[in-house]
Amino acid sequence: MTDQDEGRVAKVLQGIDFPADRDSLVAYAEARGANSKALEALRQLPELTYRSMDQVIDATPQEPEGDERGGVARSSARHSPTHRP
Repeated sequence: MTDQDEGRVAKVLQGIDFPADRDSLVAYAEARGANSKALEALRQLPELTYRSMDQVIDATPQEPEGDERGGVARSSARHSPTHRP
């Protein structure tokens, strides 16, 4: 996912109550009319219970730019030992 897609995921999940599992996130997003790209990303989340939006965004697969599909590992500052969600 790109930064723009992360924004879409965050926007479509705005107002959701945490903790929430993957299926609840997807159902909430579907009910809010999420676009197919956001829904695809949410469906690829690991089957966990998420405590916050930051946790959802961190777990959301990165889609590389270009035509090929597939997630890549995140390299954001959120994974640094000093990050506190």
